Amino acid sequence: MILSGVIVNSVAVGFGSLLGVFLKNKFNKKVIDTVMNSMGLCVLYIGISGSLKDQNIMITIGSMALGSILGELIDIDGRLRKLGILVEAKFKSNPDEKGSLVEGFLSSTMVICVGAMAIVGSLQSGLSNNHEILYAKAFIDLFVVFAMSATMGIGVFFSGFLILFYEGTIVLFAEIISPFLSTVVIDEITCVGSLVIMAIGFNILGITKIKVANLSLAPFIPIFIYLFL
Repeated sequence: MILSGVIVNSVAVGFGSLLGVFLKNKFNKKVIDTVMNSMGLCVLYIGISGSLKDQNIMITIGSMALGSILGELIDIDGRLRKLGILVEAKFKSNPDEKGSLVEGFLSSTMVICVGAMAIVGSLQSGLSNNHEILYAKAFIDLFVVFAMSATMGIGVFFSGFLILFYEGTIVLFAEIISPFLSTVVIDEITCVGSLVIMAIGFNILGITKIKVANLSLAPFIPIFIYLFL
């Protein structure tokens, strides 16, 4: 089945996040805070590692600038938060967890969706029905979302639905979009996306309060830039 890899990845994200939420109550606040800080450092490391794939610094700068402008004009962050507030009332059990659903969803979505494995793995599934990369990614994501949901709450669970749509779209349209996703373009997407992931890391550590959602379009800008080069 052509979507097997995507389904396994999505289920792994859902299961890992629910497991993290369930076990979260087994730890006291000091443990959760320490794990939260460690996750911030790990996310920061993931971002720094991916940002080293840059092929053209001007494209990276241009993508971040254009992506942030578009994000602010659309106000992606504001729209998602309004939606999150409506959903949060149904799932939040602790009144002290204000905003955790939105933050968890945004943070986990960027971490597990942005990167070469999601793109290359989905293309491989769509073009050759080979799901090895997505299976490996599912195993990795299982532990990543487990740690994130244990510290950020139920919002992480909903990223599983988005990854199903994101990777599924690439798989189904692989033959059409593969010519536009050369190795260079994928490296640029990974680099720009990793800068956004770094912003998530800084936010988790409490160093900044960057509206990450308003940067979420930036990783896709390199595709359009290379179309006109």
